Amino acid sequence: MTGPDETYAAILGATSQIEWQALERHFAAGNLLSVSRELDLVEVAGAFTRDDTGQVRRWMEDKQLGPASDEEAADWSRRNPDTLWAVVIRPWVLVQERAATH
Repeated sequence: MTGPDETYAAILGATSQIEWQALERHFAAGNLLSVSRELDLVEVAGAFTRDDTGQVRRWMEDKQLGPASDEEAADWSRRNPDTLWAVVIRPWVLVQERAATH
């Protein structure tokens, strides 16, 4: 059995920067969830792996997590930002646009 630190490290290792074009098919399939910048993407993914529905529901109610919107998809398609990060927690792909570090 893995502990919380090992799970966090495993998810962190599976998280990567990604181009919008690689996410488009997941958006079209309805499997792309947008994570607000205020949250830790790895922590959100961890809540999914632990099946912490209470926490996931709170984030959704607070509009910090939810299906990627048509507006977000259009914006990402137009800009193709290099600040998108994603992790797969089947059947979902969690995506977060991070602030640019310039």
